[in-house]
Amino acid sequence: MELKDVQHLMKAFEASDTRELKIDDGSFHLYLSKNQQAAAKTDPSPQPSHAEPVRPVAAASTQQIKAPLVGTVYLQAKPEQPAYVKVGSQVHKGDVVCIIEAMKMMTEVKSDQDGIISAVKVKNGELVEVDQPLFEVTEG
Repeated sequence: MELKDVQHLMKAFEASDTRELKIDDGSFHLYLSKNQQAAAKTDPSPQPSHAEPVRPVAAASTQQIKAPLVGTVYLQAKPEQPAYVKVGSQVHKGDVVCIIEAMKMMTEVKSDQDGIISAVKVKNGELVEVDQPLFEVTEG
């Protein structure tokens, strides 16, 4: 794909209501997103030679509940009602944790494990993609 074609795609994407675009064609891969994500801050100062690299430690017992489809996520049944779950909530396999609306269809998202909600990875009303993490669940 020519650079001018990519630039044309980027302009068309920016002008559209589409939130994400992914193209995979052989060795050509393009991913565009309008979804806001926190950018990692980098420290341009060099590390002293005696410093050891810091490795994040992931809890082995933490799992994610992911979006099964593209749509708008709702963390509560109605605006005036409390959220289905929040950090610290106990969930069981089969419990409804949120709803995703796609093309006027409401789909309940259910926990596929037992545990405690340790993180809510999305905001109410946010557009989500397939397999995007919605919640983190820790065994407990």
